[in-house]
Amino acid sequence: MNAIIIAAGSGKRISDDVKNIPKSMVKINGKPIIEHQLSVLHKAGINQIVVITGPYSEKFNVKNVTYVKDECYEKHDILGSLMQGKKYFEKDTLILYSDIIFELKIIEKILGSKKDISIAVDMNWEENYVGRTEHPKSEAENVELDNNEEIIKIKKNIQNTKNNVGEFLGIIKFRNNGTELFVKKYEELIKKNSGLFHEAPSILKAYVTDMIQELIDSNIKIEPILISGKWCEIDTMQDLKNAEKIFFP
Repeated sequence: MNAIIIAAGSGKRISDDVKNIPKSMVKINGKPIIEHQLSVLHKAGINQIVVITGPYSEKFNVKNVTYVKDECYEKHDILGSLMQGKKYFEKDTLILYSDIIFELKIIEKILGSKKDISIAVDMNWEENYVGRTEHPKSEAENVELDNNEEIIKIKKNIQNTKNNVGEFLGIIKFRNNGTELFVKKYEELIKKNSGLFHEAPSILKAYVTDMIQELIDSNIKIEPILISGKWCEIDTMQDLKNAEKIFFP
């Protein structure tokens, strides 16, 4: 199995001090976010790692990874950045956002999935937003599950539903035909889609969650992996300080 980290974003929302470095190189307790991620991935036995970079790519100094520079990062959003590394997709591939840290048992739970496409979902997500004034829960990438615990919707700020709602961690696992299904659908869409694409103005400006929703709407099953344990998204200085308290008390 290999892992692909989408690290084409910068830390401009965190503070002016880090606005000109890759977000994944922002330090938590003296160590960049990406090194926290790599440490857990290595413990889980994943050593083939691809990092997709964007602006300030020259500031990455992590060794023993394969770098793919997204030369077109200004023309597309995170989905487009991910697809710059599609040649590295394997039958067993883990996709990760670059601004999350997590404990080992979460990755181990995700690796246990046997489905073609799985995504990590936290059903206790709301407690993570208590006191999180700089990043309110309305910004969460939510996942709506029906009574059979099947995903029917993924988007930001799902409200007014009687179904259970969780939060997408930003981790996807592909297995067997999963990567082939994902890439084939994307390539079909990029050729013909010219207007709105789910929550995005176009396929070029789409998030990964827009693509997941497209697969769901195309009757391709996306398996929710219901996780428990410590994890944090680092999007603001408040998030960074919170992560230091959770992981390094």
